[in-house]
Formats: sequence, structure tokens, C-alpha cells
Amino acid sequence: MSTPAPTDAQIAEAAYFLWLEDGCPDGKDAAHWAAASTALSLTAEAPKPKPKPKKAKPAAGKGAPAKAAAKAGAAGKPKAKAAGAEKPKAKPRKAKTEE
Repeated sequence: MSTPAPTDAQIAEAAYFLWLEDGCPDGKDAAHWAAASTALSLTAEAPKPKPKPKKAKPAAGKGAPAKAAAKAGAAGKPKAKAAGAEKPKAKPRKAKTEE
């Protein structure tokens, strides 16, 4: 399976950016065109990296003991208070005395 050659529009755009990077010199259009064409051809021919194989997820039976242990550890924690429970009232502050 071969990839199509870069189009003239793609080469022209790449050559334009090369020309800008080079400081916009006059008379180097052929050199920029050739460099852009070569660069695009090399990227078109470069092999794509193979996707990494996905790791298999553990079966439900294997992960269950860890989850059960986590739930057992959470059972020892105090539960949150009910929404309607009142907080104890704050202690009254001592009045400041002026000297």
C-alpha cells in the first residue's frame, strides 16, 4: 500500500514556510521547492508506528478480593452525620474590657 505523492499545493505551502524560515530571500524558490518536495516525500513514505497492544483487563473474580478488602477497611470509618443533625452551639466569647 503506497501513499500518494504530495500535491503541488502541499509542496507550495511547505516551500513557503521554508522561505519564511530562511528570511524571505529572493531567487531561492527552486531550492525551497526541492527541499519541500523532498521533505514531504520522506514523510509520505515513512512507515506509521504500529499500535501498542492493549492490556487485558483482569477478570471479575480476580479483582473482587481487593474490592472487598477496600470495603471492609471503609467500614471502620465513622459515617457522616445526617443532614438534619444540629451542631453544638459555640461557646460565648468573653467581652473585651477597655482600659
